[in-house]
Amino acid sequence: ENTLNQLLTEMDGFGSNSGVIILAATNRADVLDKALLRAGRFDRQIHVELPDLNERRAIFEVHMKPIKIDKSVDVDFLAKQTPGFSGADIANVCNESALIAARHDKKSVGKQDFLDAVDRIIGGLEKKNKIIKEEEKRTIAWHEAGHATISWFLEHSNPLVKVTIIPRGRALGAAWYLPEERQITTTEQMLDEMCATLGGRASEDLTFGRISTGALNDLERVTKQAFAMISYFGMSEKIGNLSYYDSSGQQEYSFNKPYSEKTAETIDEEVKKLIDVQYERAKTVLRKNKKGLTQLAEILLEKEVIFSEDLEVIFGKRPWTRHDELPKMKEELPKKKVKQAKDPKPEAQAKDPKPEAQAKNNAEKSEKKDKNESKEA
Repeated sequence: ENTLNQLLTEMDGFGSNSGVIILAATNRADVLDKALLRAGRFDRQIHVELPDLNERRAIFEVHMKPIKIDKSVDVDFLAKQTPGFSGADIANVCNESALIAARHDKKSVGKQDFLDAVDRIIGGLEKKNKIIKEEEKRTIAWHEAGHATISWFLEHSNPLVKVTIIPRGRALGAAWYLPEERQITTTEQMLDEMCATLGGRASEDLTFGRISTGALNDLERVTKQAFAMISYFGMSEKIGNLSYYDSSGQQEYSFNKPYSEKTAETIDEEVKKLIDVQYERAKTVLRKNKKGLTQLAEILLEKEVIFSEDLEVIFGKRPWTRHDELPKMKEELPKKKVKQAKDPKPEAQAKDPKPEAQAKNNAEKSEKKDKNESKEA
């Protein structure tokens, strides 16, 4: 508190014409003392959000300047590949990709080097030498295949980028998805996300008739999301249009809940009901696509890594597409097709000029003819 008082004293000591501007930055504005935010102190607050698609593209271009880049690298592709990345994260991706390329004695940094760098930053260091029992490996394969299968068929779930059963960091398997950059989220979108998250445990339950501890992170995320839907966003008929969210951030330091014990029981019941419904929904989707799920898991066991095009071969084209989905991971952008579409045949242009151009040419010819006749006269 003495530090705070001294800071306030120093800030109040500057005159209005002293030419001194005080700037400060924090990631926890909710825990700042209110005295700091009063008029005359830090009264102008600017919320700096994570960079969007265009901003990430510009940040990539800045950090890629000192690096020798291969022709296969597409900045737009990398920007789409890194949603939720900060400027520091993007700088780390560029640095890590250069290290990976140098490790393989490459003269330039290629597209795959950038993808490997993104994977390492998101999932951690790859541990190919980690010994995993065959039974555990099968459980991991079916778990990840369950996530991928459900995300393929649900409209609002994030499209798959790739799935691997190679251990990374503390995880035994991982799936990469492309989250949609949106400002608001609907109930349907949140329910689809919950269903896809529960797909791993549902797949284990259906396939082996037992469950494992591998779904710990999934259950944690789903529980928090369901609790937020019920108690923060007013997405429950029993609770109604009420929100117990405290934007000041003081609620976590309080010993009293903003609702009664009876309401707390209702919230717990609604959270459990919401999760149970989505768990049964996940099982239903997997039962309908049992053959594809098995095929996908077997490919994962064999290759250890699969991409979205592998799912397209198994299940067919995804019934739901999004405008910002990634191009195929194993192919370059279809530049030739674009060129052909934009390059009309010159013969057709010569044989079929526009009527306006014809009229203009005829008018010019007649005008020249009149001038020549007047000169001869």
